Amino acid sequence: MITDAETIPALVDRAAERFGARSALEDGAARLTFAELAAAGRRAARAFIAAGLAPGDRVAVWAPNVHEWIVAAIGLQSAGGVLVPLNTRLKGAEAGYVLAKSGARILCTVGEFLGTDYPALLRGALGGAGPGRPVADLPALERLILLRGAAAGAGVTTWADFLARGDAVPAVEAERRAAAVAPGDLSDIMFTSGTTGNPKGAMTAHGQNLCAFQVWSEVVGLREGDRYLIVNPFFHSFGYKAGWLSALMCGATILPHLVFDVPVVLARVGAERVTVLPGPPTLYQAILAYPERGRFDLSSLRLAVTGAAVIPVELIHRMRDDLGFETVITGYGLTETCGIVTMCRYDDDPETIATTSGRAIPGIEVRCVGDDGREAPRGEPGEVVVRGYNVMRGYFEESAATAETVDAEGWLHTGDVGVMDARGYLRITDRIKDMFIMGGFNCYPAEIENLMRGHDAVEQVAVIGVPDERMGEVGMAFVVPAAGAAPTPESVIAWCRANMANYKVPRHVAIVDALPLNAMGKVTKFVLRERAAARLGGPAA
Repeated sequence: MITDAETIPALVDRAAERFGARSALEDGAARLTFAELAAAGRRAARAFIAAGLAPGDRVAVWAPNVHEWIVAAIGLQSAGGVLVPLNTRLKGAEAGYVLAKSGARILCTVGEFLGTDYPALLRGALGGAGPGRPVADLPALERLILLRGAAAGAGVTTWADFLARGDAVPAVEAERRAAAVAPGDLSDIMFTSGTTGNPKGAMTAHGQNLCAFQVWSEVVGLREGDRYLIVNPFFHSFGYKAGWLSALMCGATILPHLVFDVPVVLARVGAERVTVLPGPPTLYQAILAYPERGRFDLSSLRLAVTGAAVIPVELIHRMRDDLGFETVITGYGLTETCGIVTMCRYDDDPETIATTSGRAIPGIEVRCVGDDGREAPRGEPGEVVVRGYNVMRGYFEESAATAETVDAEGWLHTGDVGVMDARGYLRITDRIKDMFIMGGFNCYPAEIENLMRGHDAVEQVAVIGVPDERMGEVGMAFVVPAAGAAPTPESVIAWCRANMANYKVPRHVAIVDALPLNAMGKVTKFVLRERAAARLGGPAA
């Protein structure tokens, strides 16, 4: 049993002892047993020590789901470093902000992925390399390591060369570093956007993450010998903590997957006898809609875990009846709560699984409270607040924002409105902070608006979420043009695609003469929702 008195390096060592020669990770030609994965992680730790990484230093990883991502994370955390995952969909300036804010000394990335050259993207946005530095405008960044790809430029090292340089560090030093990591030490800083428009880094520690995802693993029924296809990105809690970290706890085989493509995923399920396939509802909807699904062998599928969006009851039935899942579980969580708050249970009925986010995990308190701070009666809406071991240590170097989010009694105010039934099951009904979810990705209007103001033709902009049949919700932007400019919806969308992650790009744009304002000069977004409903048909989100 994992407790909050354990660390990630200790977990890796324990997995090596328990599961030894069993397959821990399979990624193309790369095959690692649990013992070999532990050894690879310790070798990476020696490399980070050789690079000058001190306990508490931040290391960013900006890469897709490859086995080197996992080895790098284990290595840096074993050396006492703090992992800062970067979304692979970020543009150069967005990634630059996170790197600068976190003060990351090292960036692990790839040379190219889906046509994007990540080092070039970063340098192009921030002004190229500097003297002895991989990126001129990031003075704290000392080294750029290519997990895959050929090295080029100042301060850039290939993964193989990086590991080789670490071989000069005595193994005993890496062992000492790993043993010195404490459960209360930070394991990661995961950046999430807020209403200020700038991403904030939620800090969580080794012990609380392991405790939370031991519970997650037990509730969903992840077990030794499972073959876990991880389509969810490693930069997200769903792919990292509920993904490879949970697999290490339970002795499941990690099968990283780069890009979700229905026939490729279905082929892997059959060929590699996948038993566990979590993902957002859109993943299962795409599989069910695939016309040639019947020619693939899906008989090995056992466990599905979903959430992050509204789920039709019929989808739960079809996941069981048509895809053959024995267990389908939904849940609710935030980056600020290690990614987990409530979960359904394996024996809940389909309607409960589809219409609620389950009940609080053991050891966690969840309430819905009114404006007066008192708990709302069951069945009445209120803001969802959470207290327990899963609550973040705070936002990195954001004391005021932390105080606004976590009150003096330790309750984290989520900004979500929910209703709790008599059984303690939670249903999320609204979002105080206007956040909407597109295909499982959280989208924050203030951040999107801040980015769009960089467009020369945009004077003012307001963004809301609107319903979308396929993605659940998408963004709609109301744009007031700059003087003398004549932007079109198409030109605005094209600019957004070039300057922000694609899940943030508004799918609808309305060019307007002015935005509706209240007496305090604030945009009245409920008016925009009414206008969106009139334009698009149906209610806005």
